[in-house]
This record gives sequence, C-alpha cells and structure tokens, in this order.
Amino acid sequence: MYIRKTSRKNKDGTKVTYVQLAHNVWDSEKGYSRPEIIHNFGRLDQLDLEGLKRLVRSICRLLDPAAVLQFEAMLEGKGDIRMQNRKAMGGAWLLDQLWRQLGMQGVLLELLEEREFRTPVERLVFAMVANRALAPMSKLAIGEWVAEDVRIEELEEISSQQLYRAMDFLLQCSDDIQKEIYDSVANILTLEVDLIYFDTTSTYFEIEKDDEDSFRERGFSKDKRPDLPQVVIGLAVTRDGIPVRHWVWPGNTTDVSVIDEVKGDLMGWKLGRVISVLDRGFVSKANLRMLQRAGGHYIIGEKLRSGKPEVEQALSRKGRYRKVQDNLETKEIVVGTGEARHRYVLVRNPKQAERDRARREAILREIEEELRSLRYLPDGQHTKAVCELRSHKTYGRFLRLQKNGRLKIDRSKVKDEERLDGKYLLRTSDDTLDSEDVALGYKQLVDIEEAFRTLKQTLELRPVYHRLEDRIRSHVMLCWLALLLIRVAENKADRTWAQMRRILDRMVVADLTSTHGTWTQRTETTKDQTFIFKALDIPEPPRVISVQSTTD
Repeated sequence: MYIRKTSRKNKDGTKVTYVQLAHNVWDSEKGYSRPEIIHNFGRLDQLDLEGLKRLVRSICRLLDPAAVLQFEAMLEGKGDIRMQNRKAMGGAWLLDQLWRQLGMQGVLLELLEEREFRTPVERLVFAMVANRALAPMSKLAIGEWVAEDVRIEELEEISSQQLYRAMDFLLQCSDDIQKEIYDSVANILTLEVDLIYFDTTSTYFEIEKDDEDSFRERGFSKDKRPDLPQVVIGLAVTRDGIPVRHWVWPGNTTDVSVIDEVKGDLMGWKLGRVISVLDRGFVSKANLRMLQRAGGHYIIGEKLRSGKPEVEQALSRKGRYRKVQDNLETKEIVVGTGEARHRYVLVRNPKQAERDRARREAILREIEEELRSLRYLPDGQHTKAVCELRSHKTYGRFLRLQKNGRLKIDRSKVKDEERLDGKYLLRTSDDTLDSEDVALGYKQLVDIEEAFRTLKQTLELRPVYHRLEDRIRSHVMLCWLALLLIRVAENKADRTWAQMRRILDRMVVADLTSTHGTWTQRTETTKDQTFIFKALDIPEPPRVISVQSTTD
C-alpha cells in the first residue's frame, strides 16, 4: 500500500496533481501487476492536511508507541529528535536470558533467601559474569561499564564495594552453587555425563607476592612465566565441552597431587559412569589407583617414547587396525595377565602419518645439507659446529657419532620414528568400553584445552590483579560461570562466541527525546541476530522499552 500521485494537463496548459491511496494487484491474464485505487484524496493543492495528520496518528498507534512521539514531532514541524545514553544491548540480553533459562538465576536467588542483603546480589553477580564474556575489565571499572556502556535488566548503578560483597557471597556458597548449577544445567540440557574430562592450567599475577602469601606461589608455569607467582586451576568438562566444575590450588601444586580431591568431589554428584580422561602428565600408579576407587575408570595417554616395557610391547604387537572414522583407526592390545594386565588402544591417523613422514624427510634433507658443510679436524677431533649439530633439539635425535669422530644419520633411529607416524597410545581400565569409545573419548580432550584458551584469551582470566586468596577464588568462579554460558551458546548456535559477540554488539538501545516526550528504543534486529536468538530459543528484546509522553 502506498501514496500515488497522478497528473494531467488542462486545456489552458495548467497542471493538476491528484493524490491517491493505492496498492498493486497482480493481473494473471496480462502477466503483470497493476495499481488499484483504494481511496482518492483529491487535488494536491486542496488536501485536507489536518485529516491526513489524524490518519497518520491513528496508524502509528497500531504500530509502535514510540512512533507516535516521532510522528507527532514531525507533523508539528518539530522533528528535532535527540538521542541520549546510547548503550549496547544484544550481548547482555542474550546472556541474561540464557542465565535465566538454565536456572542459574534461580539457584542464586534460592541461596540468597537465607541471607540478608540490601543489594541485588544476583544481578551484581550476573553483571560481573556478563562483563567477563563481553568486555573483560577490572571490578573497579564495571560500575562505569554498567552505567554508561551496557544495558542490563534491573540494574542501573552499582559500586565496587557492592561487587566485592557479591564476590564474598560467591565464595561462601561456592560448593553449593557449583552443585546446584550443575544439577539445573544437566537437567535442562540433558547433558551426557558418562565421560568427564579433567585437566589443569596455571594463571599468573602481575603483583608481587607477599611474605605471608601461601596461595600465590611460583611453580611449573603453563603460561611460560615461571618468574611470576601463580595459582593452578583445574577444570572438569563434559564430552560437549560444558564445564561442570572448577578447582583452584596454590601455584606450586603438581598435577599428580590433585586427583584424589577431584575424584572425591565428583563422587558426590549425580553422575553416571565417570570415566576420567586425562593427559599424559597424570600417569602414575598412585593416580590410577585413585581413579579406580568406588568403581571409577580412566582413559589416559601414554608417552610413545617412554621406554616402558609394556609400551614397547604394545607398539610392537602385530594386528590389523579397525577404521573408526575418516582418518581414525584403532587397534586393541592387551599386555600382561592378572594384576599386571593392561589394556591399550593404539590409535593411528593416516593423514597425520603422511604429514609426519613428509616432515621427517624434510628434516633429513636439512641434516644432509648440514653434514656436507661440516669441517672435521684430524685425529678424530671435531669442531664446535659438529657439537652444536649433534646436540640440536630436532636434528640430534637422528644422528650418531662414529669412532672416527664424524657424524652420520642413524638409520635405526629413523626406522624407530617411522613406526610412530600418526600414532598415539591410550590406556584404559574399563574393559566394557569399545576401542572406538576410548579413541573418541580421548580425542575430545581438545574441548578442555579449548576451554582453557577461552578462559585466558576471550575471558581474559590472566593476568590477575587480585591479591587475597578469597578474591582470586571468586574471580576464577566468575570466569567459570561465563565460560559455561559461552559454551552452551556456542553449542546451540554452532558459532564461536567471538562471532556472536560481534553480531550482538551491533544491537544498541538509546533514550530518544522530542518536544512530545521521551522513549527508550533499540535498533532493528538483523538477520544474523535473529538466527542466534532462534538457535538459542531466546525471545528478541522488546523494540520499545519505555515511553513517557509530555501530555501524560
């Protein structure tokens, strides 16, 4: 439907224009559309402008409350509409709806019923979680972020002291919150929790360590910052990468010392058959015994070059591989009997084997070039260049020193490396698991590594500027809550959080004012934003948030 103007010439040469309300109608016989007149308004120079204004006002009231104010200003010739307090809205809206949808708001509100707070603690916790996911910054800066940059439902103004009190609440109820949120999320998402993956990482601090500080310690740094104090963080995730629990230990804690605590904490949860999937760094007899307590089982990686007799037997055992997936083959091997019995699964990736072979051949060509350029001294002595080549991190393992003092490629070592191309070795205590489940289960360990990358890069877990142990633990918990929301969103929308955040940041809300009133309105929903909301089963935010007319 549209306004149509038609003109005609009078005999005296004057031109007359008529205004009509029309719409197009398809003419099936002629094969094209033609205009159909709905109403004639008459001559343009004789229009009833007041009548048209009344018509516009009545139409606006059917469409959008804010449009009434906009058109009132335009019709009065006072179209000076000013925008104030522009804020981002899309990302915070999605996270808030997901927070409520997963029952996370309900868990906090239920725990808060037993405590007396004068501040909206649940909203404060959500604001800190949303900040981690959208624009990570210090707790001192979050107050300004909420007031000036982002719209969060039911929260307009906060102070840093309120945030710190909310962090204290998180720590006091940490175990209950993690357990209750797990129960809620597992029930709503029907999580598969028969396989639980566990690994650790470290995060460092830019502030100096105090003499009395026994929490921030120097230890093995997975961030390659051994010069700074750190803490160790453990994370347990499902096969879909959903984080179900986290731990924080002093910075000098070793991986092998935490298994008993992790296993004990997870035993009290309503999990199915818990099979811990661990990396090679956790292999020790004591750890494996701990994992098998109360019927638990493990899948763990073995070092191919460990030199352990049972590993050598597993690698040398003949037999056919079974294809599991494209580029994934398995061979089951049992070594020993009785208590000394170990079940292994040797996994091979044919494409990776080809890449390993090509890389080794390139290295051997480089070694041959280096050997041709070497200069030897008489009486079996050799130069500094010979020593450097022999001790080279990559080249050295393929070389041996002959009695005459010359270097030579050791073909037996080359052959040993060939048999490892594209392979990795797994060990499991569960005889009921198919070799395919063992291989795919370990392959999913990449999910927890991706979770750590998200914690450190997207959520900017590091560096940490908190000094007190309680603040550090609360900070890590906020990051864990943000990671949980992000992972659920990524799984449902099949997009990375970085992509979704960029798209949602384009949805903004602003306060608009005119001579007829004020209203708060957001931008139109884009196609990509609509896709994300539908994928997560989240309603779009209201187009108009509030309207206040000066005539009210």
